[in-house]
Amino acid sequence: MTTIPSGRRMEQAAVNALRTLLQDHDHVAEEISGQNDYGEDLFVTFADAGRVTNDVIKVQVKGGTSWRRSYGYGVPVRQHAETWANGNVPVFCVVFDPVTHQLYWANATEQLRRGGHEGRRPRTIRLPDDAILDDTTLAAFVDEARAYVGGYRGRNAVLAHLGEMAGVTFGRSDHVLHWVNEFEEQLIFWQRPGESYATLLHSDLDWDPIPITPAGLLIPGGSSLGSFGQDFPEELRQITPIACVSGVILNMPEALWLASCFSATEWARRGVEVG
Repeated sequence: MTTIPSGRRMEQAAVNALRTLLQDHDHVAEEISGQNDYGEDLFVTFADAGRVTNDVIKVQVKGGTSWRRSYGYGVPVRQHAETWANGNVPVFCVVFDPVTHQLYWANATEQLRRGGHEGRRPRTIRLPDDAILDDTTLAAFVDEARAYVGGYRGRNAVLAHLGEMAGVTFGRSDHVLHWVNEFEEQLIFWQRPGESYATLLHSDLDWDPIPITPAGLLIPGGSSLGSFGQDFPEELRQITPIACVSGVILNMPEALWLASCFSATEWARRGVEVG
């Protein structure tokens, strides 16, 4: 008589637990046939106020205590790295722990894409032990997942790509400008509406965020450029041989690019008090 492997029973229990949770909140979960399993177990289509949306994710579901790690839980990527990272639909991982009877989740696509931009694509998707998925946290999970799905469309796709590259998350109302200098180094100018400063992200500086202001941008001959460089003495502004911002040395094209970025986003800083 053919027996069902215990591991398969646990995997099915995990799928059932996740599907039940999603369906209890009106989301659509369609199981992928085991004969066509290429690293995903469910298609999930999210609903909003009882209406089906266009936001879809795929989910790899695991069950059992063997996935426990010191940081929570881990799902091996194995041969799925390319499809999970670069498919048309983002992939999430969910683990069901039969001891705690809890579901835990992580965005596999985001982890792989971010790791790829940093030159070290992970071999394991990490699920923190506080990333619990239940009735109380599902709404927040859905909001985050739908926002990520939205990042694949239009301008948001560009923001998602730049954010993953720099290791940050941009808001939809943020003003983000991107430039590549002559040395193929990448610069990102990031202005949040209502903040008195912008943030410079530079690939040659390990993407460390650097707060910058127009007054802190020193440009050779900058005395004729209005508010730029106001933090520096007038005599220094007139004779300086180099450009810099917040202690970062720039070449002239970079300095002029930043000046244009500040000019384009002046409206976002208008009326904000400098603390």
